Amino acid sequence: MKLQRKNRLRASALGALVVSGALVLTACGSDDNTKDNGSGTKQPTVAAGDIKCDDAKGKLLASGSSAQKNAVDLWIKNYMAACSGIEVNYKSSSSGEGIVAFNQGTVGFAGSDSALKPEQVEDSKKICTGGQGISLPMVGGPVAIGFNVNGVDKLTLDAPTLAAIFNDKIKKWDDEAIKKLNPGVNLPPTAIQAFHRSEDSGTTENLGKYLKATAGDAWTYEAAKKWPAPGGQAASGSAGVASQVKAVDGAIGYFELSYASSQGIKTVDINTGAAAPVAATSENASKAIAAAKITGTGSDLALKLDYATKAEGAYPIVLVTYEIVCDKGNKPETLAAVKSFLGYTAGDAGQKILSENGYAPIPAEINKKVREVVAGLQ
Repeated sequence: MKLQRKNRLRASALGALVVSGALVLTACGSDDNTKDNGSGTKQPTVAAGDIKCDDAKGKLLASGSSAQKNAVDLWIKNYMAACSGIEVNYKSSSSGEGIVAFNQGTVGFAGSDSALKPEQVEDSKKICTGGQGISLPMVGGPVAIGFNVNGVDKLTLDAPTLAAIFNDKIKKWDDEAIKKLNPGVNLPPTAIQAFHRSEDSGTTENLGKYLKATAGDAWTYEAAKKWPAPGGQAASGSAGVASQVKAVDGAIGYFELSYASSQGIKTVDINTGAAAPVAATSENASKAIAAAKITGTGSDLALKLDYATKAEGAYPIVLVTYEIVCDKGNKPETLAAVKSFLGYTAGDAGQKILSENGYAPIPAEINKKVREVVAGLQ
């Protein structure tokens, strides 16, 4: 199947899929797939008829993106309840670690907050006999910019100012560039404490794509999973960054929105050039994702997001979580399980769980293609 044309998603395709409230893209340290992780996510039951176990059996290992962990935990719980002969274990780590594990052949699939790069695809050919790794979008949502400035409850930033903050060029909260964007706000002379991820992260890469596309000369670094800019302080995982932001006066950092929601961390509104600054919400992120284009070819469904969008109410700093699999050459002992499990997650029942728990499901037009690709995996 060739998918060489670029497809612009219609906003209407998202209509029924847009969800309000905080997006629960949460990372946890535990790999226990059955216990309540305290995030407040529902534990819905799914009729066994909604899950096709096929010939899946044995153990299916997967790892990677911490952003999708809560979703995967719910999927695994329901899947294993319906398919008694299979054990699925997803290790929440980071996108970078997941892709490394996939290209080493130690997992059946990997989760990543960004699509495979050409060199990663090339590496995957050693594992995917006769094929290569492909990226299948499963869920999306906003990357929030959290801040903790004593006495400041609402804050607006634009891309050049945000870049200068993370690039160690703006050092005080009462800097003129910040004051100009926040008239009437009493900004203190507190030192800015900028926090970033210490390990390779798809969340870092998505923030980098946004800054590269919109900040001009204020951000000259290429988007990458490894934090590229000087200065700032590193913390492990989105949980570590959020913890530092919550604890340190003057702090700013980036993480999936659920960390802000669950810990009461205030988030930055983004001045995109639209009529009004845009808040980090799942609904606003969905408006941005609606303009995505498929740029992958063949079975690869990598998306290009419009980080420079100025559409009204469209939050521009977004990520899409992908599942990384072989199009051909999957291990015979796990192929049936990979197709069965991902067939469920991309199906109506699996996607419904996302909307019930604050995630933004993949738009129907793209999700249809994901299901077709999963069914044809070899």
